Amino acid sequence: MQGEVAIVGAYESPSRVADGVHPFAIHAECVAGALEDAGLEIGQVDGFATAASFAPEGAREMTVAEVAEYLGIHARWFDGTDIGGGAPLSHAGHAAAAIAAGLAEVVVVSYAAAGRSWPYGSEDYLTYASGPGQWELPYGPTTVATYGLAAQRHMHEFGTTPEQLAKIAVQCRANAAGNEHARFRDPITVDDVLSSPMIASPLHRLDCCVVTDSGAAFVLVSRRRAEHLASRPVYVLGFGEALGQVSMSQMSRFTETAGIDSGRRAFATAGMMPPDIDCAQLYDSFTITVLLALEDLGFCARGEGGGFVDAGSLAPDGVLPINTDGGGLSSNHPGRRGAIATVEAVRQLQGRSPGVQLKDPRTCLVHGVGGSLSATATMVLGT
Repeated sequence: MQGEVAIVGAYESPSRVADGVHPFAIHAECVAGALEDAGLEIGQVDGFATAASFAPEGAREMTVAEVAEYLGIHARWFDGTDIGGGAPLSHAGHAAAAIAAGLAEVVVVSYAAAGRSWPYGSEDYLTYASGPGQWELPYGPTTVATYGLAAQRHMHEFGTTPEQLAKIAVQCRANAAGNEHARFRDPITVDDVLSSPMIASPLHRLDCCVVTDSGAAFVLVSRRRAEHLASRPVYVLGFGEALGQVSMSQMSRFTETAGIDSGRRAFATAGMMPPDIDCAQLYDSFTITVLLALEDLGFCARGEGGGFVDAGSLAPDGVLPINTDGGGLSSNHPGRRGAIATVEAVRQLQGRSPGVQLKDPRTCLVHGVGGSLSATATMVLGT
């Protein structure tokens, strides 16, 4: 991999509340925006990837075909891999491999959902009445409750505190302050987080991501093609993905995720180590998701995530600035935020973040998590 494929266009829908707008229309907005950013046209696209199987995403079976039909994309290469929130990162890694192999020349990865406004309800992926879900359904687990289990266990094993988790939310909110499209921009304090309603102990409401409508898309091409476009390319330097489990009852350790493996593979293919990373866009469905990622990816040792946060490491002037647009905790989380995190990584490296723009970052790691800490995908980008 190591720079043979580049992201040359990126777009995030500014909408956070889009009542009455179908997710496919948001796809169309995002794809058009990303192609315009790249200086390309829809007729040049020969590869497409998306996941849209949850009800608020508007499709179910044959999702990639249905969305591609709506968009008018006739792809010779396509990918509908569905690993939850990290799926767009898996799509990007698969697309890079496809482009390098000559299977496609211009690939668009797109995601959109009416996570806030979808009027018809949605089943939780843990509670289907058939398959493994039938053994979870009687106990009523929710997504946030499963992450609460991981947070509780981390506190038990390592002495991590609610205050340390809260500081992650506070930092993301501070980063969102300058982002005019962020769902929430007003500053919050640790006390604000801890006094917000308890959702699933020990996670409070402000430990949880916002719920929005929105979407994002980005365009990948070969290095050779990127050099002939006007946009500043951001190169895919490394990639890795890994599967863990779907049900938390099958998770071997609540304090370790498949991110250990996806991160190791991403660093290995990039020929890099954690100290080589200037900033990171880490999946922040919940504050504990970020804390576990810091440890899984090797930015700090197992059990030391709380201290790493306490040291101010995640701030713009820290050793690892994260989620510079405000992240899912404050800016935008329609569903599979991996697409939006990737767009923010591209913007950050191009010097145009809508939130906090760092000074000349050269590398950015993007990490996606799906399900209940079930599957991960990690990508290293650079200029």
